[in-house]
Amino acid sequence: MQAQTYDQLAARAVEAAERDSLELSEKLFEEALKLEPANMRNSMLFSNLGTVQHRLGKIDKAIESYTLGLNLAPYSVTILLNRAALYLEKNLYEKAYLDYCNVIDRKNQEALLYRAYIYMQRRDYKEARIDYNTLLQEEPKNKMGRLGMALLNQKELKFREALEEFNRMITDYPNDASLLKARANLEIEMNTPDLALLDLESAAKLSPKDAEIYVMCGEIYLSQKKKREAYVAFEKAIELGVPRPELQDKLKASK
Repeated sequence: MQAQTYDQLAARAVEAAERDSLELSEKLFEEALKLEPANMRNSMLFSNLGTVQHRLGKIDKAIESYTLGLNLAPYSVTILLNRAALYLEKNLYEKAYLDYCNVIDRKNQEALLYRAYIYMQRRDYKEARIDYNTLLQEEPKNKMGRLGMALLNQKELKFREALEEFNRMITDYPNDASLLKARANLEIEMNTPDLALLDLESAAKLSPKDAEIYVMCGEIYLSQKKKREAYVAFEKAIELGVPRPELQDKLKASK
């Protein structure tokens, strides 16, 4: 009867989560775990509980649940990746790094991608390149991997290689405004602001409510001493939601 009740509680918890009754789901998972604390399947329940708590915004509790799940199943790729994602959310890069390193599938795309991101934060560009290369060897068209490699080349001042990759990606994803913004950033670094403005104009057509585009335009116009155009761009950014105090100095410089 106890085993049946455990199974029933777990099943009801899953059903509640599927109905978005997350608080009920959390309570049912906790009841099942209390009922049979030694059940070998508890790693799965802790994993599910952590996911429900994450959806509820209870990040610390979710990490705790994932950790308890890993105590029972130390090499669970799913739990390691889920906990690592929460560590990243809390900017706990070193803890996230360890979880990604502990993923036993050395070609796991998510682990490679985010570990490379952590290497980028550390400015360990050599190791980042190794992970991006491994990822792209397995899946040459991986969008995030290609973007990461382009940004890595930009960080290492390999502007030609970065620009070539951005060009290819924009050809492959012509409706992605974020890629146009990324190429515009590169073009600013390459001291070709007029090309950057063209990309930002195209990005604004694709994503007209993106305030960052107008902030970037305003900054370029300021650098070109086109104060009127800069002022108009900053005002548009404010209209789209940027708090006026954040742009106050730039507005003053534009007058």
